[in-house]
Amino acid sequence: MNAGLSVQRSYRLPSMLAAGATDVGPVRRNNEDNFLLDEALGLVMVADGMGGHAAGEVASAGALTAMRAYLAQHAGPLRIPSGDTTLRADPDATRPDPAGGAVRLLHAAIAHANASLYEENRARGRADGDGMGTTLTGFWQPAGSVQLVMFHVGDSRLYRLRGGTLEQLSRDQTLYQQALEAGLFDTLPARNVLLQALGPSPKVTAEVRAQLVLPGDLLMLCSDGLHGSVPHAEIEGVLRALGADALEAACTRLVDLAYKYGGRDNITVVLAACRPGQG
Repeated sequence: MNAGLSVQRSYRLPSMLAAGATDVGPVRRNNEDNFLLDEALGLVMVADGMGGHAAGEVASAGALTAMRAYLAQHAGPLRIPSGDTTLRADPDATRPDPAGGAVRLLHAAIAHANASLYEENRARGRADGDGMGTTLTGFWQPAGSVQLVMFHVGDSRLYRLRGGTLEQLSRDQTLYQQALEAGLFDTLPARNVLLQALGPSPKVTAEVRAQLVLPGDLLMLCSDGLHGSVPHAEIEGVLRALGADALEAACTRLVDLAYKYGGRDNITVVLAACRPGQG
């Protein structure tokens, strides 16, 4: 099996080992989270759907499959012939890294996924700003690129563990984050009010940028069912203690911690370890 939609197993990406887990959590009846890893494309994504009556599950799965299909169809021109090692040997070579084109292509893929969900909402009679929607956070390593390209809409998160320190690489697109940055500490809104999601509106502005990774880096994608309930230091401690051959166990451990801390949402986590010599 080359690609997985919420399939809990180990994955071997071009320069990483990865694993993922998703769980309905202790309160919800339906799991509206989904994750996708495509080994051939080097694509890793998490989506947290919303909309009720299983619409959130439809939105998250639809966004992930639309993204994968668009990239599979259009990524060919970015690929470098397998025998061309110029970029790997010389990062300053005049020939551009495919990550530059990947940023543009990811913007187009996200617009495509958003349009697909938006049209489905309109077909169901939903007004602008209403209907099912989903967050989307992930990264892609185009064939031949020395960099990853991260992309983000909503409040699912991308983290990096490097040198024992866990750092959040994405920025939450929420009213709560906006209020924090504005210094409005006395009037903070609820943490889960999104400024953007795929689906409800005809346009969405995604955060997309190239991200250099190093051998030994550990990347984590997760929905707010994890980062909204488990303390940062506790997550960091779990990730510090694991080895690259224990990614599945670490995913399970993090899901268990969300239960322990009384999380009330669906829980999804994906871990990807950059293999030595593959940075």
